[in-house]
Amino acid sequence: MKKDINKFVVICDSIRSLHNVGSVFRTSDGVGISKVYLCGITGIPDTQKHERQISKVALGAQNYILWEYAKQSWRVVEKLKEEGYQIVSLEQTKNSIAYTDYKPEFPIALIVGNEGKGVKKSLLSRSDVVIDIPMKGKKESLNVSVAFGIVAYWIGKFK
Repeated sequence: MKKDINKFVVICDSIRSLHNVGSVFRTSDGVGISKVYLCGITGIPDTQKHERQISKVALGAQNYILWEYAKQSWRVVEKLKEEGYQIVSLEQTKNSIAYTDYKPEFPIALIVGNEGKGVKKSLLSRSDVVIDIPMKGKKESLNVSVAFGIVAYWIGKFK
């Protein structure tokens, strides 16, 4: 199978905040991400209640970016692995590397996890690489949509 060297997708696994989902769509549009996978409890932009909150931040980007809902994110990961995607999780672990030390290999699927629990271990174990954002202050992490934006633009510059 020929790899599409410009393919870049994001997997949102159980993102609780609809505003974070909207931000992911808006950033995805800016970066040139080709598809957003909404998994688990992540809200989807096709219900009136969710559409209003997602749209408030996405400003319509949810209408331009392809998206798909999947209950089980690990199935999406397995499918993308079979299609030749490098699976990259954004999470702080003892084995993660700073995002600036990561050299992207397209096609890429970037996983971002739940605001409180992060990326599930079952997804980390399926990842080819785990990257993080080094923190210099007292807080251990950034908001998921902010962290996604930083890393998405870093990866996007290699497209």
